[in-house]
Amino acid sequence: MSNEVTEVVEQLARPIVEDMDLELVDVEYVKEGKDWFLRVFIDSETGVDIEDCGTVSERLSEVLDKKDPIPHLYFLDVSSPGAERPLKKEQDFVKAVGKQVAIQTNEPINGESVFEGKLLAYDGTILTVLITIKTRKKEIQISMENVASARLAVMF
Repeated sequence: MSNEVTEVVEQLARPIVEDMDLELVDVEYVKEGKDWFLRVFIDSETGVDIEDCGTVSERLSEVLDKKDPIPHLYFLDVSSPGAERPLKKEQDFVKAVGKQVAIQTNEPINGESVFEGKLLAYDGTILTVLITIKTRKKEIQISMENVASARLAVMF
């Protein structure tokens, strides 16, 4: 049910977000404790502020009330994805080239399944990441088919 809800909400939210010259980053529908949360993440090249989030929330609430795709009570939360935004779409990976990323793989590569480093390249099927092992830098290649999750990373 969760996937069905996110797909429907994504279709309803996309025109609202795009009308405001914003990007729909992600939609989550999750149960935490006894409560359900519908989270809509938006962004733009210059970032988003509380007014952007509020406007999207109001407009999306109106549409959700009319279409009623969720049969029970939930909390709607519209926000920025933050500094460690998820990378899901091809465009996300293209924009992330040259930036720090954290990638978790489905299958281990050389015994490891979590990688943090600089995304050097993305050719549509392979990610090339520069990682540091102790004091040595090493390039690794990760097939997109093996990516379980990916996000921008803040490195210190």
